[in-house]
Amino acid sequence: MKVAVEGCCHGELDKIYETIEFMEKKENVKVDLLLCCGDFQAVRNEADMKCMAVPPKYRQMQTFYKYYSGEKKAPVLTIFIGGNHEASNHLQELPYGGWVAPNIYYLGYAGVVNYRGVRIGGLSGIFKSHDYKKGHFECPPYSQQTLRSAYHVRNIDVFKLRQLKQPMDIFLSHDWPRSIYHYGNKQQLFKLKGFLRQEVETNTLGSPAASELLQHLKPSFWFAAHLHVKFAAFMQHQANGIEQPPRATRFLALDKCLPHRDFLQVVDVEHDSSKPTDCLEYDMEWLAILKSTNHLINVTPRMWNMPENNGLHAKWDFSATDEGTKEVLADLGQDLTIPKNFSITVPCYDPNKPQNQREASHIINPQTTEFCAQFGLTDINARIGQIESQEHGEEEDADSTGSADDPSEYSTDTSGLSTSINPDEITLDDDDDDEAEEEVADGDISLQSLEPSPEHIPEFTVSFSDVRLLPGSMLVSSDEAMDSTTTDELDRSEESSPTEGEGKASEDPVLKRLSSENENGNTSIKKIKRRNQSIYASKDEDEDY
Repeated sequence: MKVAVEGCCHGELDKIYETIEFMEKKENVKVDLLLCCGDFQAVRNEADMKCMAVPPKYRQMQTFYKYYSGEKKAPVLTIFIGGNHEASNHLQELPYGGWVAPNIYYLGYAGVVNYRGVRIGGLSGIFKSHDYKKGHFECPPYSQQTLRSAYHVRNIDVFKLRQLKQPMDIFLSHDWPRSIYHYGNKQQLFKLKGFLRQEVETNTLGSPAASELLQHLKPSFWFAAHLHVKFAAFMQHQANGIEQPPRATRFLALDKCLPHRDFLQVVDVEHDSSKPTDCLEYDMEWLAILKSTNHLINVTPRMWNMPENNGLHAKWDFSATDEGTKEVLADLGQDLTIPKNFSITVPCYDPNKPQNQREASHIINPQTTEFCAQFGLTDINARIGQIESQEHGEEEDADSTGSADDPSEYSTDTSGLSTSINPDEITLDDDDDDEAEEEVADGDISLQSLEPSPEHIPEFTVSFSDVRLLPGSMLVSSDEAMDSTTTDELDRSEESSPTEGEGKASEDPVLKRLSSENENGNTSIKKIKRRNQSIYASKDEDEDY
């Protein structure tokens, strides 16, 4: 089946669906599924906009609200994960995933679903070591700190994903797995994003938690976004004595939905043609893991260690058992179909009657209530609200700094920070600098195993093509392009011609939009004020837009 993969969405649903429609007519094909790799921006109204960690001038309604209200319906089934520019209050209503609009499904903090026999997993958010061991404790109204920490990856979600044993077909993350760049064309990456060189060469770019999952899950495809550049890689995993032959992962990161950018890729994925085209299915193994790990949930800012085989825990393996999967089937009544139970939980934006005074409030989503009741799980969002009302502010003051004798499993040493400048980022000069010194280092995970040995240099032509298709409706004049590039005004340097040399084995098209950029994609450089911190080492990385 044809699967369209999109990088950073930034609320541009109309433009993404329009581009898919154009491609379908042009190539006489039908896209079965759309996967979005974060920064989806499911903004329903003005209150949701205030819950995005971006400067006020970048808070724009975009087009998601039309799909939420029912004015429009997504023409293709869409699955997405969260990134670091989201309406966090909205996604927080669905910690285990759910429908944010008809035909648009969110995977939750972490999740696995099945579509036509294809197993799709995902991890929302970005990695920040200082929040990694905390629980999901944030609750609207957010402070400046919790506005960001709300979308930071937590160890409980990674731990759950590590319990998976069955093969994974597709996995989605927002930030890249650390070290994946060693398996692709690094020189081409440096041509497009030269400021990444030092992080790549010192192996400090990317998420060590995602890297751990890559080694464990070994999915056939791994799709990501965040760095606003197209990059393909091919990783051959080491055999573990059981697999014949060893598994391999095709990695692809994509850009954001903007003119002249590699933001959309269509790939062919083997599927079960006997399965219906209009429904998603629960994953039995994943649901069994959710049930077995439910008691490990932490909804406070306290540091929380996951069970390990270190002599300190009576149990550390929470993988699915036969009994667990049978129990899940019983809970479901033998029907794995995910119910289409979307419901509107807040008033929708009305362009004719703007309500700028709206503020976010704590909402319990009936989808989550129903899901938790069916499987006997804790409604994380509801539990947060209970604690927040009982102990507002007290626990955060006492515990948010963590414990000196309970450090993160990933080092926060800043000695290896580079002085690179990312021209593709937004800065929040008015924000506190308390996170600016945080650094994500290798920590306890052995990441050297991810680097290809000199005797086995990876093949860089990994079947992701560079054919450009341009819908005529997206042709714009220079004046129109200048008017429409507000969200990209900081993306004017480090631009070059569209990515070349990443392989021609596949005929699936890369889809782009036109802008006022010249033929090589170059525009004048706009200098911006930034602290000299690496993209994954400072607070500013959270504001990458």
